[in-house]
Amino acid sequence: MNVRFTCLLIWTMLTNAALPGFAGEPPQEYFNWRELPVLPAPGGVGGAFAGVSNGALIVAGGTSFAAGEAPWTGATKNWYDKIYVLEQPGGAWKEAGRLPRPLGYGVSATWRDAVVCIGGNGPSEHYADAFLLRYVDGKMQTEALPPMPAPNANAAGALIGDVIYIAGGQETPSAASANVFWSLDLSQPADKRSWTTLPSWPGPPRTQCVAGTINGEFYLFSGANIRSTGKDLLKDAYKYTPGSGWTKLSDLPQPTIAAPSPAFATGQSHLLVFGGDDGTNAARNNELKDAHPGFSPQIWAYNIITDTWSVTGKFPVTRAGDPAADPDSSSWAPVTTPAVVWNGSLVLPSGEARPAVRTPKVWMATPDRPTGAFRLMDWMVVGLYFLLVIGISVYVSRKMGSTTNDFFLGGGKIPWWAAGLSIFGSKLSALTFIAIPAKAFATDWVYLLNNLLIVAVAPIVVYFYLPYFRKLKLTSVYEYLEIRFSPAVKILGSLTFVLFQVSRLGIVIYLPALVLSAVTGIDIIVCIVATALITTAYSVSGGIEAVIWTEVMQVAVLLGGAFLSLVFIVNSLDGGVTQLVTEATEHGKFRLAILSWDAAEPVLWVVFIGGFLTQLVTYSSDQVVVQRYLTTSTEKEARQSIYTNAVLVIPASLIFFSVGTALWVFFRHHPTELNPHGNTDDVFPWFISQELPAGLSGLVIAGLFAATMSTISSSMNSIATVITTDFYQKFIPASTDRQRFVFARRATLVLGVIGCAIAIYLVSLHNTSIWDQYLKIIGLFGGCLAGMFLAGIFFPRINAFGAITGFVVSAVCLYFVQSATRINFFLYPAIAVLICVVTGYLASFLPWGDKAKTV
Repeated sequence: MNVRFTCLLIWTMLTNAALPGFAGEPPQEYFNWRELPVLPAPGGVGGAFAGVSNGALIVAGGTSFAAGEAPWTGATKNWYDKIYVLEQPGGAWKEAGRLPRPLGYGVSATWRDAVVCIGGNGPSEHYADAFLLRYVDGKMQTEALPPMPAPNANAAGALIGDVIYIAGGQETPSAASANVFWSLDLSQPADKRSWTTLPSWPGPPRTQCVAGTINGEFYLFSGANIRSTGKDLLKDAYKYTPGSGWTKLSDLPQPTIAAPSPAFATGQSHLLVFGGDDGTNAARNNELKDAHPGFSPQIWAYNIITDTWSVTGKFPVTRAGDPAADPDSSSWAPVTTPAVVWNGSLVLPSGEARPAVRTPKVWMATPDRPTGAFRLMDWMVVGLYFLLVIGISVYVSRKMGSTTNDFFLGGGKIPWWAAGLSIFGSKLSALTFIAIPAKAFATDWVYLLNNLLIVAVAPIVVYFYLPYFRKLKLTSVYEYLEIRFSPAVKILGSLTFVLFQVSRLGIVIYLPALVLSAVTGIDIIVCIVATALITTAYSVSGGIEAVIWTEVMQVAVLLGGAFLSLVFIVNSLDGGVTQLVTEATEHGKFRLAILSWDAAEPVLWVVFIGGFLTQLVTYSSDQVVVQRYLTTSTEKEARQSIYTNAVLVIPASLIFFSVGTALWVFFRHHPTELNPHGNTDDVFPWFISQELPAGLSGLVIAGLFAATMSTISSSMNSIATVITTDFYQKFIPASTDRQRFVFARRATLVLGVIGCAIAIYLVSLHNTSIWDQYLKIIGLFGGCLAGMFLAGIFFPRINAFGAITGFVVSAVCLYFVQSATRINFFLYPAIAVLICVVTGYLASFLPWGDKAKTV
């Protein structure tokens, strides 16, 4: 089977030599556009305030010229104070009140249940006023805020949490552009609110610029620098990090003067700027008049990870009728209008369509993520993978005996190298397959040390833990806790493992199914059911032996797919490996350690201690791992299996981290091909679906299936082992081995159904926040569980009462550490183990505890 698979893979790669290097140009439209009811203000307004209050869209104030009038005819602007409300996208606008005065060209933003309105100007002067608008029970309420340090209009602003930042603008109608940068914390009580003057950006003053926020940082793009001697159109960009200051970013490809602000934050790493005046006709307004072609329709995407700009679509501009006589018959890319997020969609209410011409149209853009294009060759490769899985399970099931020893431990006849590959495969989940490249893409190689520390942990497991587990002839690792302490300690350990693994089972099925659905275009429910069904089938029929041998094949598939992806990415770069290494090095993408003493950050000592304890937790107390090195025939082979896994982690980690860094270099040079709506964790699957050639894409997706199924099968078999050994056999001691074997198979089947059901339930939730919190609490006990094993092996004085007390106290303490401190999560296992052992040791001196037992 391996020979045939290899031949097909080679044939796939050869046949693709004549195919295009990429899967095809990615879609250029990432939004579904629709028109909302037109604003009832005659002809529309420019420079209005807008936001959302209690679910309703608010548009207030602004300016316009009378029909047929313009600055070149000597006309002046009309200023408005009316407030319009649209309660539902399909509803009707209604007038709901008035502003304190006719006003426009200020900064507005949505904060909690209110619209923040700051600054702006009227017919003759600029204002420093600031206030909140709230729409409550069909009426508009106004709440005053502290005035700005100086009058200001045509500025840009955006919120980071409860703090609004204001940048640039003009103090008076005739003033030069300002370089002011202020902030106001809206969460403070009304009498405590005050403006803070912050250091300005390291560039020229500006007005009509675009602000934006993402990941707790403030961004400032483009603008115009108005001086007494002229006007400069700017393309520069800056980032402000609270507490750290300003950073210069890559320039925009063209100016985006007066574009809708703030920029639309989408996905986890993109800010989108919609159109704006690029300056092409800036000096010809009076000459072109009604023949002006309008402003730029380009949608510019800035990626905060690669520091690059790209065009990610266009505003749906249409030309119809006579623009001068009937301007509303066409659609134009608006400027001087706020960008409002309403129910997850972007709204551009009214605005300036052309110089001196407003539009009453209100546009809504809903983010739309296209699916990947899976082709026939990809399906052939994935189909072959599933045939291999089924073939292995059928072969193993035919020769498997009907005993629990065969079902749980493979009869103790698994070769050391297969057990080692299985250990590796069981810990490399689909989440890891996706997350490691994403982490390296977004940051650097600081987390690599965490993976490599298994090399340091392996000898400790081999010389201190393994002899105990082999000598006692364990099936469930938690049997050791009963032998060393008491039945109650074993039940506590077993129950903790089962609860965590069952909860994790649904997540492990659900999250990769999201990716597979996006890449292949298959309905997510079908992905969940198919993955769970096939994995459950071979886990039930072949037991641990089928699990291990499929994992051996799966490791080859997933590592092969990742390595070939790396080769493809490198070959797609003009400079190949040299370009990859040079650019990544220049930008610090290969950084291996952060030298600091800050326990809240993944600094060197934190990653070392936390990584060491994390690996010790996994390889000393996790049934999924321990069960595999109990399937070999001798202790020597068990040692070899542990070392095989440890050695394999090194090249595997290097491959996955290299893939992430290579993706960073690739998308730095091809920013247009990166999905603006994607999360950081989507970067590798997106590349797979959009860039890899047919066949290779299928192989990598087969690797994703392999990682998913390996984790699922490992969890199901290990849970069934623990349930049967530690609970069924305990509470039904008269049961025969045959009855336990049948029960284990049925338990595996039920676990598959439960995992599938949980995953489908998560689909109905449309998010995983509830489960994330649940797993966060259950996950507290992993380090505590390892602490009991460490206490049992290295501290003979600790008794059963001390072990239970240490477990409970460490779990409670760790919960408060997570909730109330900034300590990095890498240190959680170390904290849990330390508290468990120290508390257990001290509690063992109490008079009501049992005497400690030795093994």
